Amino acid sequence: MNLFKRSISVLFVAATVISGAVVVSKISVADFQEKITTEKNQKVAFVNRTITESEVLAAQKAWGDALVAISTTHDTKGKAAAKALAGKVIDDAYGYQFGPVLFKPTLSAAPQTFRTTRAGALSYFVGDNANFPTDKGFALKSWRKVEIQNAAVFINGNTATTMGNVMITDKQGKTTTVDKTWKFLKDDNGKLRIVLHHSSLPYTVNNKQ
Repeated sequence: MNLFKRSISVLFVAATVISGAVVVSKISVADFQEKITTEKNQKVAFVNRTITESEVLAAQKAWGDALVAISTTHDTKGKAAAKALAGKVIDDAYGYQFGPVLFKPTLSAAPQTFRTTRAGALSYFVGDNANFPTDKGFALKSWRKVEIQNAAVFINGNTATTMGNVMITDKQGKTTTVDKTWKFLKDDNGKLRIVLHHSSLPYTVNNKQ
C-alpha cells in the first residue's frame, strides 16, 4: 500500500485522445510544479498605442539633437559622413516606410515645395542631388543648438500634433526662428514617426504679400 502511494506521489498520469486512441504520458511532480509556475509567471502581451506627452517632447528633442549632430558631423568629418547620418536620421524619425510624408521644409520652392519622398527629404537636409538643384543642405549650416517652444500639443490616441516655434542657433551664435507643425504617429514597435512636418518663416508686416 505504501509503495502504491509513493508511486502516485511521484508520477501523474495524463491521458489524451488522439485519433481515437488514448495516449498515456508520465510527468513527475517536480516537472508539473515547474510547468504551473512557468505559466503563472509568463508575461501577458500588452499593446498600448496611445501617445504620451513625454513621448512627444522626447521625439521633438531627438529631432533637434539629430539636426545638430548632422551639422557637427559635416563640420568635422565632411559631407559624405553627414549624408550617411542624415539618411539614418530620416529612417529613424520619419514615416516614409508607411508612404508619403507631408513634409514642407522652411526653404523650399515650387515645383519642389513639398518633400513627400525620402529622397526629397534627404536632399533638403544635405543637398547633393541633381534632381533637387536648388537644395544647398539645410542641415549643413553649422547648427549647434535647437530649442522648441510649443504653442499647443493635441494628442489623440496613436497620433499627436504639435505647433509652435523652433529656434536654431549656429556656431556664430546667430539664431533663426521658424514656425513649425509636426504630426507624430506611433508605429507597431512603439516608435513615434513624423508623418507631417510643416515649417515656415514667421510672418512680419515687412514681408506681407
